[in-house]
Amino acid sequence: MAKGHTKTNAMRILDSKKIPYEIYTYESNDGKIDGVSVAKKVGIDPKLVFKTLVAHSNTKEIFVFVIPVEEELDLKKAATVSGVKKVEMIPVKDIQKLTGYIRGGCSPIGMKKAYPTFIDEQANNLDSIVVSAGKIGMQVELKVDDLIVSTNGRIVDIIKA
Repeated sequence: MAKGHTKTNAMRILDSKKIPYEIYTYESNDGKIDGVSVAKKVGIDPKLVFKTLVAHSNTKEIFVFVIPVEEELDLKKAATVSGVKKVEMIPVKDIQKLTGYIRGGCSPIGMKKAYPTFIDEQANNLDSIVVSAGKIGMQVELKVDDLIVSTNGRIVDIIKA
């Protein structure tokens, strides 16, 4: 649990569900806040670190996709698992309005609304997963099953082959 850190909304939700997690902090003054850079800064294998992407459908539904930082979202697969014809990334300017988080600090846990969340199947190969804690400079590591529970997420194949 968090000690000596300002709690983010994601951490408060994990605490309320009694889900254990570990916090990693990193300096962001250099502007390197992409997932691979963050993994290096906190000394974690990038394969354990997942990024949170927010997209909308042709019907304006919002979806959340959690994928490994070294991978790219396959928009066709994303649309298929979402049950819509097409999805595209939301503009960066809309991230905070829709999620309550900013680019680079967007956690799949504790968004303004409970959007359908899809976690790439590579998570099945891991005991734990690292995602944004909801603030630039902070990451949380938790069990994959706990991420599924805390986001009501589904494990699916959503990255480019």
